[in-house]
Amino acid sequence: MRHVLEMTDAAGIDFAMITSPGSIFYLTGFYSDPHERFMALIAKPGESGYTLFVPSLDEEAARKGACVNKLVPVPDTADPWELLGKETGHEASVIGVEKNHLRFADYERLAALFPKADYRDAHPIVMQLRLRKTPEEIARVRVAITLAERVLEEAVAKAAVGVTELELNAEIEYRLRVLGGDKPAFETSVLGGTRSALPHGRSGEYRLQEDDFLLIDMGVYKDGYCSDITRTFLIGEGSGAQAKVYEAVLKANRNAVAAAVAGRPLADVDRAARETIAEYGFAHYFNHRVGHGMGIDIHEQPSVHGGNESLIEPGMLFTIEPGVYVPEIGGVRIEDDIYIGEGGRAQVLTSFPRELRRL
Repeated sequence: MRHVLEMTDAAGIDFAMITSPGSIFYLTGFYSDPHERFMALIAKPGESGYTLFVPSLDEEAARKGACVNKLVPVPDTADPWELLGKETGHEASVIGVEKNHLRFADYERLAALFPKADYRDAHPIVMQLRLRKTPEEIARVRVAITLAERVLEEAVAKAAVGVTELELNAEIEYRLRVLGGDKPAFETSVLGGTRSALPHGRSGEYRLQEDDFLLIDMGVYKDGYCSDITRTFLIGEGSGAQAKVYEAVLKANRNAVAAAVAGRPLADVDRAARETIAEYGFAHYFNHRVGHGMGIDIHEQPSVHGGNESLIEPGMLFTIEPGVYVPEIGGVRIEDDIYIGEGGRAQVLTSFPRELRRL
């Protein structure tokens, strides 16, 4: 945590107000979703260090789990901004906030407390630290991945003609809990037939049919860290056209993994997948970036797309998930979780088979 205080001080920030639950967890070890209630971590260089404001109903959990200098419970009947003013004083001239997380209504209250203050984005300061995962963080991610792959294997065993997307979705989330996951890392997506060509489709009442693609995108949240995996299956033998789509995506996945080397631009990873898919004639049907960072949150830095020339660094954790979505045929996506080790090479943390599997 000392690094954030030093970086905040170096940036000329009197204090930073961190409000995203993920970053608060990263800095303190305490996680809570406050919903509409006020929760903030004040990082103030100097003797005061870290002060955590939490809803009173989370006070006991925070006292057990949060590593901070001071804890301030906020009752539902209290005005959190008055409490914030008392704790911080009213003399700050430069305040750091997470611009992509702070609600405008909250900014207005903060500006009323500090009418003469300037505001700087503290999000890059925290994300610079969160970008490179420690071995301890990767160990937690591995646990979440192992759980996800066990759940996926058990759910696939239930897939058959006549089963609905929602039935399989429910099976996944039930098995996730039974096997020890804390919750889904995001909304599970089970899509069959031509509906698999919806990159962000939601599970529905569609019943699986012979020769359907079955796309499952799921993840597990466990002990503060996420996993994210997508696999696509065939119900029955399928067609040659379906096999060609799958082959293109599988090769794109492998080529993107091979391009994920420390010192190369992140854009190279996206380009490796996109160029492969174009060779198969499916360029028009790959309409999203090839991957995203993950860890505490399911979407973190870095963003792995063709315009990101930032260099790959050891410690980065991100997905590689090329996809081809042909409305008349269906969609295929193969997603893996990739860690850049100290040697600079990509370690594929997910181990669920990638080859086409017919159910």
